[in-house]
Amino acid sequence: MLSTMRKIPLISLLFLFISFSMGIKTVYAREVLSHTPPFSPDAIEVAIDYQPLTKAAKPWKICAVYPHLKDSYWLSINYGMVQQAKQLGIELNVFEAGGYPQLQKQKSQLTACKDWGADAIILGTVDRDAYNGILANLTGGIPVFAMTNDVDFTDPTIRKTVKARVGVDWYYMGKQAGDFLAKRHPKGSGKVKVAWLPGPKLRGGTKPVSTGFNDAVHGSDIEVITTLWADNSKELQRDLIQQLFDNHTDIDYIVGGAVAAEVAISELRTNHKSDDIKIVSTYLSHGVYRGLRRGKILFSPTDKMAQQARLSIDQAVRYLENKPSDIDLAPKIEALTPDHLPEDTITDSLSPAEFRPAFHVSDHHIKR
Repeated sequence: MLSTMRKIPLISLLFLFISFSMGIKTVYAREVLSHTPPFSPDAIEVAIDYQPLTKAAKPWKICAVYPHLKDSYWLSINYGMVQQAKQLGIELNVFEAGGYPQLQKQKSQLTACKDWGADAIILGTVDRDAYNGILANLTGGIPVFAMTNDVDFTDPTIRKTVKARVGVDWYYMGKQAGDFLAKRHPKGSGKVKVAWLPGPKLRGGTKPVSTGFNDAVHGSDIEVITTLWADNSKELQRDLIQQLFDNHTDIDYIVGGAVAAEVAISELRTNHKSDDIKIVSTYLSHGVYRGLRRGKILFSPTDKMAQQARLSIDQAVRYLENKPSDIDLAPKIEALTPDHLPEDTITDSLSPAEFRPAFHVSDHHIKR
């Protein structure tokens, strides 16, 4: 996810966002943030009035590459992309690598995008630094658009190949979760013990999210007593939580990624610990949303995954059509609790329950 950026308070402006849900057009007013200067660790966030495209000039061929579709976070990104591809009348081809360790498979998928004849590639990378010096060779010079997971913009070949990006700084996703706990347990209020399950070690957004979380709880009465790493699969995260219960009997909170939070609900119930241990998630998923609604999860930030995907498709088409566009965009992170679940935020975040992964959208599939 994106590197840490300096933030300044600004008055929020709204933009119109057009989406399709089950074939019905709905118009939303949404805030979007542009980073100036783009791709800079010292960028400031400026709220802009962003007007999305409603139709492409031609049926461009856009290829999207994801780390995986193992959880509903990336499923919701898939949903947002499919929405916007249908709206604009473009062709979309989607690949998923199967997990963050699958770098070689993702490299081959980038080559497959080139062989397919893609006009643009949207990359959700499995590794921030893996494509330094080689991305242009893999893609054959096709313009690339980074989405959700950050790439290393200090590498000159990346700066030349990647034309724009969409995504939040995951430092602030972790910081929001940490801030929530630090406010509940300030210094002197009594020590509480936290098990930290951030996800795959040093891949995806786990490094910045961990830094943000630890910075936020520093100086509070939050004590992280163990950190357990694993890829974002329910089986692996369930193994970690069972290991946690075997080794620690005095935990107050399980805090971690959405998959860990989802699994924790059922594991706590099975082990009769639901009244003893509370759950906080560092990002939103369908299971986390249900947990928030039922009061089983206390907190989750959302970086509005479906909105990110729509913006990324829009960026690519604007570039191909030589239309002006902000090239470093992010949704506004929003904090969710059982008492704060705005409908428009959930719509911008999650796919409908009946949505299934879509790997290809072409013009003849589009209903007018």
